[in-house]
Amino acid sequence: MQTKRDRNIVLKYTLSGFVIGLATVLLVLFLDFILRDLTLEQIARAHTSNPVYIILDLSPLVLALYAYFFSRQFARVTGRLNETLENYEDRLNRMQFFVEELRKGNTDTEYHPEEGETLGHSILALRDELKKNQQEEEQRRKEDEQRHWVSEGLAKFGEILREDTNDLNELSHKVISNLVKYCGVVQGALFIINGEEENDRHLEMTSCYAYDRHKFPDKRIEMGEGLLGATVKEQETTYMTEVPQDFVHITSGLGESTPNAVLMVPLKVNDQVYGAIELADFHGIEQYVRDFVEKVGESVASTISNVKINARTSRLLEESRKQAEELSSKEEQMRQNMEELKATQEEAARQSERFILFSNAVSHTMIHAEYDPQGYLLYANTKFINKLGYESAEEVKNQPLSKFLDEKDHDWFDQIWERLARGGKHFEDYMKHVTKQGNDLWTMSTYTPMRKEDGSAEKILYLGLDTTDQKKQSLDYEAQINALNQSTQKVELLPSGDVLQVNQNFVRLMEYSEEEIKNKTIFDFVHQTDLNQLRQIWQKVQQGDIYEGQLRQQTKEGKEVWLQVTLSPVLDLYGDIAKVIYVGHDITKSRQMEIETAKQAEQLKEQEKELKKAQSDLTKKLEEAREEVKQRFREMEKEKLRNERTLEGASDAIVTIDQNGIIKFFNKAAEELWQIERSMVLERNINKLFPDVGGEREDFIERLLDPDKDKIVGERKEVKIINANQEEVPVIMLLSMAKVGEETTYTAFIQNISVDLF
Repeated sequence: MQTKRDRNIVLKYTLSGFVIGLATVLLVLFLDFILRDLTLEQIARAHTSNPVYIILDLSPLVLALYAYFFSRQFARVTGRLNETLENYEDRLNRMQFFVEELRKGNTDTEYHPEEGETLGHSILALRDELKKNQQEEEQRRKEDEQRHWVSEGLAKFGEILREDTNDLNELSHKVISNLVKYCGVVQGALFIINGEEENDRHLEMTSCYAYDRHKFPDKRIEMGEGLLGATVKEQETTYMTEVPQDFVHITSGLGESTPNAVLMVPLKVNDQVYGAIELADFHGIEQYVRDFVEKVGESVASTISNVKINARTSRLLEESRKQAEELSSKEEQMRQNMEELKATQEEAARQSERFILFSNAVSHTMIHAEYDPQGYLLYANTKFINKLGYESAEEVKNQPLSKFLDEKDHDWFDQIWERLARGGKHFEDYMKHVTKQGNDLWTMSTYTPMRKEDGSAEKILYLGLDTTDQKKQSLDYEAQINALNQSTQKVELLPSGDVLQVNQNFVRLMEYSEEEIKNKTIFDFVHQTDLNQLRQIWQKVQQGDIYEGQLRQQTKEGKEVWLQVTLSPVLDLYGDIAKVIYVGHDITKSRQMEIETAKQAEQLKEQEKELKKAQSDLTKKLEEAREEVKQRFREMEKEKLRNERTLEGASDAIVTIDQNGIIKFFNKAAEELWQIERSMVLERNINKLFPDVGGEREDFIERLLDPDKDKIVGERKEVKIINANQEEVPVIMLLSMAKVGEETTYTAFIQNISVDLF
């Protein structure tokens, strides 16, 4: 459809052709009338008889017709060119805006490429790929947060369950209050199976927690009763999102409400149920939270099992203690009988010659002394004198026994001495004597009264063996053994692997009673998969090697524990292995953390590989898109060059400047209009084409020359220019604007309206 602009161009050129033709006719008539001095009648006859004049008279119509067809063709070409430029600029702006939004990360931005626009469809595919990657990254981030939340929760509840858990009510409150807070639900309760008899087993609510308040439980549910009883009986988790109105109520300061979601998890470990956890919330409980509660339920069930086992063990230990006291009383009676029998034997031995010979032999090998009933020394052999640091018997004779004892031992030994002086039973034990130099002398001492016929003591015989070195070493060993028993798991084993002795730390760790453990071997505490490894280790220990390393063992309940173990063989006098000492440190927690850390590290490596692959694919696609954009720009440059060449051949002057007023295009018609070569004006300021001659410039020109002012675009303005010959030329100027990215250009289409009519 022909636009108003096209019609104006056609009308202008047609009128111009007609005016030029008419002016030519009038000029010829004027010349004939003036120069040739012809009359009007002569001129009229010449016009009717001379074909030249007839053609001349028709020239206004011919020129008007020629101008009409020429202007129509020119308007059609320039119209199509302007429309093409506008469409191209619009597509480029929309594409640039879409790419900029993608660079900012706005993948929801819409873009509708035209049919056959390959670059647009490629960028649209790139947007979809970016959007997909963002969604996958968000999903991975959410899953990582959930795994981290579960890991932290398991560690938190593991720490709670490792605390003192002898009180089930206190344990229940800690577990349910922390579980409600950590899972973000509004109410929770913990039920434990009670009842020793099978027909009296029931669920008892041991703790209830809601709205950050501990509620005192008072509820009993029979086995198999209701949904909770069925959950425990079937040992399967129950989750409801359609909760009956009368099922459970949540009470707060705002009133009572029925929850929208209820989760019931049995406390199960090794196919044995110990109770249940019930959680309620006004919103749904997500799957990863339900899985987490099930894992916590297993740990709680294991802890409850341990508490009940400990309670039964304590009860059994109390019964054992009472039985041991009864046995000890009977043993004391037997020991007294044996002492009386021994006294009788000593009396008989004293009266025999063999005893005298034995005494002489003892005197040469043992520390020997004799005291009167008052405690004064009567006789001392050489060993007594030398061991106590004296030089002669005169120094010790008639000296009281207290002189040779430590002051700390006077009180308790005085009581023993009174018994000996009355002819009571002998004394035999380790004793510490003090030498003349103040040093300690440890002896295995025996004080035996030598009785008269009336049973009173005539004198008291002392025999001793120097055990100072052995005693010091024994005290050191006892301290070390006590320290080991307090801080480690210690087991004494036969070379066959059978258990001889264990300390309480090992008993607690392995969850057996002492009697059960003593019927076991070391091979009973490891998993079947580790038996071959342990047998290889044990063979080396039987050969006299010491083993140090980590050992995975199983408790009575099947729970895995890790220990840092040292297996040390103990040799007898003949160099044979008498027993093996097992010393271990519980490293289960650190080992589990290592295993979990290794798993997480492996997962992170896999995720890193996926991210690198995705990044590589994205980089490849971006490179392809970049190359396609470059190709498009090369095509645009070709198109631009074609357009410039088209504009170069236009009959009107065309001048293009940038936003700073620098001339970028100057066609041939513009050179003719300004009478100046384009090399003199390109890359120069447009002020060079409109010099200041002292007069007041029109507003249209003033705005065109000033970079800071808005230009008058799209309006035809008649202005005057001054060419290089200082001639004033009237023109009609139309200014158009094009903006590509941040760059703005202005193109002036200038029509010379001072065309010579000849």
